[in-house]
Amino acid sequence: MPHRFLPFIPLDRLKEVQASNDMNEYYDLLCQPLHEELYRRQDFSFFEELTDGQQMMICYDYVQNHVLQGGFIQLIQNGYVNMLAPMPGWLATIGDEQMAKLIDDVLKVYVINRDILDKETTPEEFANLYEQLPVFGPLDKRFESLHPYTVELMLQYATHHIDEFAKVIG
Repeated sequence: MPHRFLPFIPLDRLKEVQASNDMNEYYDLLCQPLHEELYRRQDFSFFEELTDGQQMMICYDYVQNHVLQGGFIQLIQNGYVNMLAPMPGWLATIGDEQMAKLIDDVLKVYVINRDILDKETTPEEFANLYEQLPVFGPLDKRFESLHPYTVELMLQYATHHIDEFAKVIG
């Protein structure tokens, strides 16, 4: 079993962030160290050192950053579709059946349209994908509406399984 990467979080900082009820601050407290370490290493094999909860969080962060900006087409075109495959299982673990179903639906649409979506595209061809594949529009909207609840469930899970996300010190 590979070494597990668990960032250190001071207990007083964790309690402060949890008490503030600021979901964004709590999410960043848990997710930011993962991004920093990934950036430092410049190697996605780092994922092998992460717990399932950490993998869920960092993959979801990549997904939300792309989907909320340019939809699932942008996520796929930027080469991150592989981050979707384990997500339904992770989301089911935290009790988010709706988002798990949505991601499963996205994967089905991807498989059906893989020949179009996996092609290298020019900026103009990329823009045309949204017209060619209007099926993604409703999926993007569903993601947008479910996203706050998903983050809430992830953070509830993290609160009850903090040792899966960090070493709390102090």
